[in-house]
Amino acid sequence: MRVVVKIGTSSLTDSLGRIDQAAVVKLCAEIAALRVLGHQVLAVSSGAVAAGMAALGLAERPRDGRTLQALSAVGQSRLMQTYNELLAPWGLLAGQVLISPLDFFERAQYVHAKATLQRLLGLGVVPIINENDALADAEIRFGDNDRIAALVAHLVSADLLVLLTDTPGLFTADPRLDASASLIEEISHIDADLEALAGGSGTARGSGGMASKLAAAKIAAWSGVRVVIASAERPDVLVDAVSGVRGVGTVVLAQERHLPAKKLWIAFAVAAEGSLVVDPGAHRALVKAAGSLLPVGVVEVRGKFHRGAAVELVTADGAVFAKGLCRVSSRNLERMKGRRTEELAADDPVEVIHRDELVLIP
Repeated sequence: MRVVVKIGTSSLTDSLGRIDQAAVVKLCAEIAALRVLGHQVLAVSSGAVAAGMAALGLAERPRDGRTLQALSAVGQSRLMQTYNELLAPWGLLAGQVLISPLDFFERAQYVHAKATLQRLLGLGVVPIINENDALADAEIRFGDNDRIAALVAHLVSADLLVLLTDTPGLFTADPRLDASASLIEEISHIDADLEALAGGSGTARGSGGMASKLAAAKIAAWSGVRVVIASAERPDVLVDAVSGVRGVGTVVLAQERHLPAKKLWIAFAVAAEGSLVVDPGAHRALVKAAGSLLPVGVVEVRGKFHRGAAVELVTADGAVFAKGLCRVSSRNLERMKGRRTEELAADDPVEVIHRDELVLIP
């Protein structure tokens, strides 16, 4: 099998933000165990910012983006040094791969990234993947490694995505507050009720939480990849996840329908900044004919957003049925809505949302 493993900051660092050597030793040993069984493994690892904090003697995680990027630049090399030192006893070599959203959504970059990862695996290297945080544009970035892991799983056609965290999986309630809470062992479809159970962000040292895990699981499931959300502290967690051991964590089943990488990002990873109410004709054209959204089909513009922002498409009765990247700002669209193509100004885009940048919400 081809397995993508993601481990979060809270599972790799101690309470002071320093890299926990024992945690990395355990992870490397489990990666080695999978390799012995003949599986290929890619790791998406958090911890660069936390490692940078420890190196610079910072006790609290900063909030401003520039400092976080600087910390990542300092911490990334330290994190990779740790992986190489702890994989070496198993005869394994780590290879650093820093990626950006464009690597998934521009065709040439997508093909290049896929080929590079394939070659690393062919050479027996364990790719250690992270976002290129030090240079990432604040407007165009992933924001957390859970989504990166899900998109990497899609990119390399993985069989399994394992999201390692500091809890055994998703529970029916917060186990810290409800003693009767029980582990949800299998999920066939992620809905709003499950997302409500997931709650908000994680620890002060990390950027994710169970909500982020479920969002990533959605992306992977709609890529045809099975997902296991499990505790990084569980013994033999990776081998058990690959083997399908019951109770290893929360298993999210793969969906039969698959979406391409760009549409996965639009559907599940980008927050909508507004919504467009469309008329029945536009709704039919988008749903049944897989067409693009034209200005004439827009009835109402809700919210303020810039060109290129993600927006939801809504029917007259308020049902959200699609999401896409709008090629027009809300200000310009207010002027253009309801107009036929021949009524538009010469420099107005003919399409509000192109079909290649629109996805019907599952």
